Parts: sequence; C-alpha cells; structure tokens
Amino acid sequence: MVIGIPRETKPDEYRVGLLPVGAHLLTKAGHKVLVQAQAGTESGYPDEAYAVEGATIVPSAEDVWAQADMVVKVKEPQEPERQLMRPGQVVFAYFHFAADAALTCDCLERGIVAIAYETIRDAGGRLPLLTPMSEIAGKMSVQEGAKCLEKPTGGRGVLLGGVPGVAPANVVVLGAGVVGAAAARTAAGLGASVVLMDINVDRLRHLDELMPSNVNTIYSDPHTVARQLRQADLVIGAVLVPGARTPRLITREHLRKMKPGSVIVDVAIDQGGSAETSRPTTHQQPTYAVDDVIHYCVTNIPGAVPTTSSQALCNATLPYVLKLANEGWRPAASADAGLAEGVSIADGKITNHAVAESAGLPFEPLRLG
Repeated sequence: MVIGIPRETKPDEYRVGLLPVGAHLLTKAGHKVLVQAQAGTESGYPDEAYAVEGATIVPSAEDVWAQADMVVKVKEPQEPERQLMRPGQVVFAYFHFAADAALTCDCLERGIVAIAYETIRDAGGRLPLLTPMSEIAGKMSVQEGAKCLEKPTGGRGVLLGGVPGVAPANVVVLGAGVVGAAAARTAAGLGASVVLMDINVDRLRHLDELMPSNVNTIYSDPHTVARQLRQADLVIGAVLVPGARTPRLITREHLRKMKPGSVIVDVAIDQGGSAETSRPTTHQQPTYAVDDVIHYCVTNIPGAVPTTSSQALCNATLPYVLKLANEGWRPAASADAGLAEGVSIADGKITNHAVAESAGLPFEPLRLG
C-alpha cells in the first residue's frame, strides 16, 4: 500500500500524522510511505528523519494525494485538499463531521473512505485515538482560560489560584469525560475552586474519590448549570457525544447573567460547541466577546504544542495505521468492531449513525462482506 502524509493546512496546525518510526515500520512491512516536504518540521521531525527511515519525500500535497492509497492526517481535509481526494481513497484523520456539513457533503461526493479517529473504540468501549488529544486540550483549556482572565486580554483580572487572603477563581467544568477530568485536575492544581458537572452519577462518584479536595462534583441539570454559570469566572465546555453535535448547555440568556469579563473555553467547538454563542476561532485570533463574556473557541487547541501532541497522537494511531495498511480497511474493520465504528463514510454513504443524524442525511449500515 502507498501511505501518504501531507503537511497540515488548517490555520495554526503544526502537528503531523506520522512520526519517522511509523515510516520505518511501514516500509519494513513492504509499504511505500510518501511524506510531503516539511510535513513534520514544526513537530521537530525534519525531512531527513523520515528519509533515513525509508520514506520518500515529495514536494507537494498534490503528489501525496495523487499517489496515496491511504492518506494519514491530523485534522479534517481542508477545502483545497478535498478537491484532491479520489474515489476509494482511505483518509484516516480527525473529521468531526457534526460541525461541518460542507465537509460531509464533499467527502460523500468525492467517494472516499473516511475513517475518523474520534469515533474508533477499543475493546473497553473507550475512544483511544481521541483520548490523548482530549487530555492535552483539557490541560490547555485551563492554561488558556487563565490567560484570558487577565485584564489585558479583556478578562476580569482574576488570578486563578488566588493568594492568601484573597479567594481563588471559580472554575466550572461542563462534562466529566477525559477533557473535563484533565481540566478539573489542572485547575485544582493551580489552586482554583472547581465544580465538575456531568449527568453520569457513576462517573462523578468515581472522580470524586480521585480529585483533590478543591474539586466538587455536581450533577448537571438546567437549573444547576444556570446557577453555577452565574458564579463562574472560568467555564470549560467539555461535553462529548461521540460523532454527534455537542448539546448546547450555555444559552445567550445565561451569558447576560454571567460576570463581566468571565471566560468560556469551549473545547467542544470541534463538535459544534457547548454554547449558543460559540463559533470557531484560531490560535492567531483565539477570542471574541459576547455580552462581556470572553469566548475562546480554538478548534485545534493541541496544535499549539505540536511536539507533545504529535508524539501522543501517533503513539495511539500507529497500531491502527499498520493494521489498515497490512490488512486493508475492509478486512481490518471486519475483524475489529471498534475500528468499524470509525468508518464514517464509505461507498458514497454515511455509515456512522451519529454522523448521519447530525447531518440530517440517510444512514446506511457498513457492509463489510
């Protein structure tokens, strides 16, 4: 199989879809690896690191897309890339279809096989390819939120952890999954007063035993969310429904009752966002204000730390890349039900129910026979 690694083109995206060790293992197994020039440079991997492991360095994205049987990326194909996709070509990446109807339609029209990192499950029902980036995004959400709370960036001028004699900031985390747990633990480590909210009582019970004493777990219902938002200095939107659009827990009316200069970091923006007022932003222009509430809605938060992120991501994706290359996507998905859940589009049809429901398009069960 020919595996292609293009340079990422999403704004401020510095990660790479395959490390040199991946090129080594793939070429050793008899596959050909094409790496676009400088695809790994921003993550600390120059072209020479790939070439010495047997990869072929090609000058352009067109070279990668034209020759590759499977393209391995980080973020969803951007509009110019989508024009290069070919029928039957496997694209393995984060897609987040629920937040992008145009992307869904383009992938259907181009006839690719879209295998989404974010919906693949392991034997325990977990999301192994989403977890490492969720951990990084959760930690960074607090780091970025703390910066946004500073007065020069438009915030309330509150120090997250306070000082002796001055109360710490109130941090509300909506969603107690991987992102939420990482955010709560990070905020608590900085000394903030943290409320971690979810509708899964068993999950809250489990985290309550593990979290520091300055983290309180609270069941999430509309009235309680509204009350906590009024008290919050920093809100982390961390709700996830795999493959589907994120429920909007924060309304415009909530914003009018929040503290002026308070901050929402909407990590769920990849799947549409937790707030009615959320819209995608970039690392270059990360924030905007609505009703004096600062919104940070960067869609690729881990892209700001590509050295860490690329290593963490590729540690998780490489076994799947090898499986897809060695077996082909149909046999691999047939043998691994969790991998099959990642096949969102195939044969010109949407094969993931949550993606179809979010797009308002027909769902067709994946046919592997």
